[in-house]
Amino acid sequence: MRQIMMIKAGGVEVLKIQEAGEPQPGKGEVKINVKAAGINFADILARKGIYPDAPKKPCVVGYEVSGLIESVGEDMDSSLVGDPVIAVMRFGGYSEKVITPVSYVIKKPESLSFEQGAAIPVNYLTAYQLLVVMGGLKKNDRLLIHNAGSGVGLAALDLAKHIGAFTYGTASAHKHSFLRERGFENVLDYRMHDWHKETQKMTDGQGFDLIIDPIGGKNTWISYRALARTGRLGLFGLAVAAQTRFSAKLSLVRTVFKMRRFHPVRLMNANKGIFGVNIGHMWDFEEKIRTWLENIIKGVDEGWVKPRVDRVFPLEKVAEAHTYIEERRSIGKVLLVP
Repeated sequence: MRQIMMIKAGGVEVLKIQEAGEPQPGKGEVKINVKAAGINFADILARKGIYPDAPKKPCVVGYEVSGLIESVGEDMDSSLVGDPVIAVMRFGGYSEKVITPVSYVIKKPESLSFEQGAAIPVNYLTAYQLLVVMGGLKKNDRLLIHNAGSGVGLAALDLAKHIGAFTYGTASAHKHSFLRERGFENVLDYRMHDWHKETQKMTDGQGFDLIIDPIGGKNTWISYRALARTGRLGLFGLAVAAQTRFSAKLSLVRTVFKMRRFHPVRLMNANKGIFGVNIGHMWDFEEKIRTWLENIIKGVDEGWVKPRVDRVFPLEKVAEAHTYIEERRSIGKVLLVP
């Protein structure tokens, strides 16, 4: 079988397609014939050498796939073979065949293509944890979504509209028309405006009940200032670390250095909250992940979860796919197909 190996940290040239032996499922595991695999920004950070959770290189990354169950492990129900499924991976998704615990596999709704199925796990689980589990988003709350055109941004929009919140987003100007059509009440270009000043006008100086921020750096402090009383700031990335002329490790240090420390007394006096989300660190909490994923799939059946696939690249063009995401051209999910 073929898979994409990251041979070392660096540019897209370190992504190499190679042949590997077919994996075999163990107890409680299934083997999936992959039809589509998701690409996430964490994969790009891993390639650059600034994602601390990435496995030691050379390695195969990838957190999510969809496909057909090809075989099952010991003491497993053989009737599962042939089922179309969506699966969460620890790593290894950039491959034609994958192994994952059956507890992280859920049947793909018939209404979804395999590509749409692979667009669900990371984006929607992250958004669900940010908005529902930890953000406590309620009807008529004001929500600001940074990087609104990303896969997580659009997933968060689906959840917010279902809850009944008012939605605001920041994104590059060329994405605004699509985002408004998708359902955002207000969108602004964070690169061309003082977005904090603009959003204060939009909210009559009240600020936001919840802000989700994958950018990091100095944007974290600006987001904190934009919160309303009792507002919450959900942090889930350091995207700005990947956009620099400096070395990868120096860029990460600079990004973290620009993020202010928030003293507990400051938070108490301001009546504000800050929390962080890293879905990769939830791997050992399978009951939670399974429950959240089941709720999301229920949303597919009810019609309010609508995964948006931007582009699909063949496995051998993974370098083009990474470049496409890094250039901020995508709106929604970018996928690999064997």
